Amino acid sequence: MHSPDSVSEPKAYQDYLIGLVGDDDPAKVQADALGLVRDLVARAGSAAAARPEEGEWSVLECIAHIVDAELVAAARYRWILAHDEPPLIGFDQDRWVDRLHAPVENAEDLLGLFEPLRQANLALWARTPVEDRDRFGVHAERGPESYGLLFTMIAGHDRFHLAQAERALARAP
Repeated sequence: MHSPDSVSEPKAYQDYLIGLVGDDDPAKVQADALGLVRDLVARAGSAAAARPEEGEWSVLECIAHIVDAELVAAARYRWILAHDEPPLIGFDQDRWVDRLHAPVENAEDLLGLFEPLRQANLALWARTPVEDRDRFGVHAERGPESYGLLFTMIAGHDRFHLAQAERALARAP
């Protein structure tokens, strides 16, 4: 399963991630991901850091990327809600995984950042007035993105990278 490139095909990338959520509530998808990530780590055990092939991410690298995306999304959500049409900088996911997570951390360190950050982002979503979900920032690569769009995209992003991590686990040596 390969998603469209977020830079060269921004609209297709957005639509792809939104499609992974479908009619599901993005807040429920994100809340469910908390348990799915922890379960995946437990099932992966000692295979969690094994790359299925050269150049492909391990289970822990997939989770590290989910954590990185959550961290970036947390800031973007807050910029969008607090400022008028703020610029949103992009990030190179491979660079972040290679430079910030090599060697791959202990899974508990990743979960220790991810779980409270996700809970805080879910709480922010729940307390934000519905009309403020249309506030937007201007992504450096994809153009205008609303809080609601970003929040839904993160739910789809979870599903995409959890599936990638499952495939990595199934193919781990």
